[in-house]
This record gives sequence, structure tokens and C-alpha cells, in this order.
Amino acid sequence: MRVIAGTARRLPLKTAPGKDTRPTTDRIKETLFNMIQDRVYGARFLDLFAGSGGIGIEALSRGAERAVFVENDRRAAACIRENLAFTKLADRGELLQMDVMAALGRLSGGRPFDLVFIDPPYHEGWEEQVLTRLRELGLVHKESLVIVEAAMETSFDFLGGTGFLLQKRKEYKTNAHLFLQLADREAEE
Repeated sequence: MRVIAGTARRLPLKTAPGKDTRPTTDRIKETLFNMIQDRVYGARFLDLFAGSGGIGIEALSRGAERAVFVENDRRAAACIRENLAFTKLADRGELLQMDVMAALGRLSGGRPFDLVFIDPPYHEGWEEQVLTRLRELGLVHKESLVIVEAAMETSFDFLGGTGFLLQKRKEYKTNAHLFLQLADREAEE
């Protein structure tokens, strides 16, 4: 795993040992950032279930103003710290080593995020809970883009109840990225 583009281009990133994290492959990461490249520079980025931090670090390398990484696993959080230091991006990154729901509570009341990346453990039902809390706590604004990485077969029938609308879906071999925005964004303008 490496940084694809930007100030930390080509630098290798450490990954947490074991099978508790699934690092996003370089090819999928490159595809994702090609799709959102116009939104990254100057953005406030939230990386939930951050694993080794590869997605948030890529955003920082490409000019995001700030990235907050949320990761509960001790070994994965250590990788994020090391990767931020190695890429010299630690001054613009913040790590919250805690449960995602606790971290969202801690972040409430602050400036909303422009980009949110959610990569929860597959088949555990985190998607609905996290999306609902993002909206309830005001952690996103009407122009925010929320990207969820999920197993291909994950149902998002609940989406309407969270206040988000599906803007786009990009499928890969075994998983997909869903691009979401607030459902009532036109009413807020």
C-alpha cells in the first residue's frame, strides 16, 4: 500500500497486522480519488473506521486542509500514527483512537466535514447507525459528500430514513463505493 499522488506520492504505508482491517487497494484508491479529485483540495476530511489511514492520508497528500482519523483498534491506530509521521502529514491529521459512535459525539459542535469516508466492518450494520449520527450531530453540510465502502451485497434500503440520497454507486469485484449527500440539500439552500 502506498500514497498514489500529491506531496507524499509513492511513499509506502504500513498496514496493521492480522485480518481485522482491509486496506483499500491502490487501484481502488486511485479510482476513488479520480472521482472526487475536485473536492479534495482544502477540504475537511473525516476517515471513519480508518484502518491504517490510507484514505485520509491520500486526501492530505492531495491537499485536504485537515483529516480526522477514527480507529478503535490499537494496532491500526499505531499504524496511522506512524504513517502520518512518515509522510510528514501529522500536523494536519488528528487521530481519535476510540469507538466510532463516541468519536462522532466528541466531534459534534465543531465545523462540519466536506468529505466523509466510511469503511466499516462488512455485514455488521454500522452503515445506518453512522449515517444517522452524522446527520443528527450536524457533522455534514448540504454540500458534503459521504462515501461508504461496503460489501457488494450490502442492502441500503434504509437510506431514506437516514436523510441521505444515493448520488452514485461504483462497483468493483467484491465491494462498492456509494456516494451520498443530504436528501434535503435543495431545501437548505
